[in-house]
Amino acid sequence: MSFVDQFKRLPVASLLEHSQHATAADVESVLAKRDLGVSDFAVLTSPAASDLLEPLCSRSRTLTRQRFGRVIRLFAPLYLSNECINNCSYCGFSRDNQILRVTLSVDEVLREGRALKEQGFRNVLLVAGEHPRFVSNGYLLECVRALHNELPSISLEVGPMETADYDSMVQAGADGLVVYQETYDRELYAQLHTAGPKRRFDWRLETPERAYAAGFRRLGIGALYGLADWRSEAIAVAAHAQYLLRNCWKAQLTISLPRLRPCAGEFQPLTQMTDRELVQLVCAFRLLLPDAGLVLSTREPAHLRNGLIPLGITLMSAGSHTEPGGYTGAGKDKLHYTQRGRMVELAAGASEWAASPVRPTNATGQFEIADERSPHEVAELIRSLGYEPVWKDWDAVLTA
Repeated sequence: MSFVDQFKRLPVASLLEHSQHATAADVESVLAKRDLGVSDFAVLTSPAASDLLEPLCSRSRTLTRQRFGRVIRLFAPLYLSNECINNCSYCGFSRDNQILRVTLSVDEVLREGRALKEQGFRNVLLVAGEHPRFVSNGYLLECVRALHNELPSISLEVGPMETADYDSMVQAGADGLVVYQETYDRELYAQLHTAGPKRRFDWRLETPERAYAAGFRRLGIGALYGLADWRSEAIAVAAHAQYLLRNCWKAQLTISLPRLRPCAGEFQPLTQMTDRELVQLVCAFRLLLPDAGLVLSTREPAHLRNGLIPLGITLMSAGSHTEPGGYTGAGKDKLHYTQRGRMVELAAGASEWAASPVRPTNATGQFEIADERSPHEVAELIRSLGYEPVWKDWDAVLTA
């Protein structure tokens, strides 16, 4: 049995109704509990709980300090390729988007990794579109092997694989796997993913379990907020997280809370989540999952990220680029333009080739970031709040 079987029986609609009709007394009752379930989580995400945000934040802050102390782990995404055969309406890398694409060579990936190492990072997330021609399992293995001697903690956010393929990645040095379901609404998922292997909802949903079977020690999940109703998505993520904590208990679990950002294709959010609701959700996840890592990326603006540090966040990205070669300009001499998945020639003077004054490459990013501070600036801000930025929390010798 996998989470797919449990998810088919999850009463999301009734839990959402429970959330919508919760009272202040219901919220206070849940805040007084120690061990919570998904039904309690639904109450904490309710409109009634929004009116009790101060005690919710206070409980979350206390619990986070008890379990994690005053530390914030830092990481950076390293984009390998923006080639993709999937059509995902909300993604800048979507196959039919007319963008400048590139896949970095292994040497170029190493160049990017070393640039991040110079900035202080020891924890990187390798990200790539799903394209078997450009981003093969063999290519990913070479990238992991090349970076393993430079960076002690390497996580993957790439197309889902079989367990045997994941096993090879672990043997090569990868220790973390991140996979967002994007939306847990099956019908909406089918509407948003119109072509490519990503259309397989259940296959994607089972990915963390295959990764765990292969030996990954960190698993990351999440939904992309701005697609389906945020409360229903959060309820599904909560149930998924509790399942993984019970059945994949040897691995550390992280929950990401990304909101949609502008990207190529100009997709507009289908639903809204306010800043206040994001704060509420961070605190609700902390109370439900006291030992889970909560991740906040540079999708969010600086002022909001600053405010969320004491309330439950334990991992943050900094100085991020969402385009391949974004840190060093690697690969900028082999960019190509695509239309509906096909390479096309651009005139030498086309506007797409115009040099950017702020970016080292014209490769198209997955989305626009909101917090453009440098890693050093983010680390100093963390210190100013009385927390310690942690660049390295793992070394391969621990499992050698």
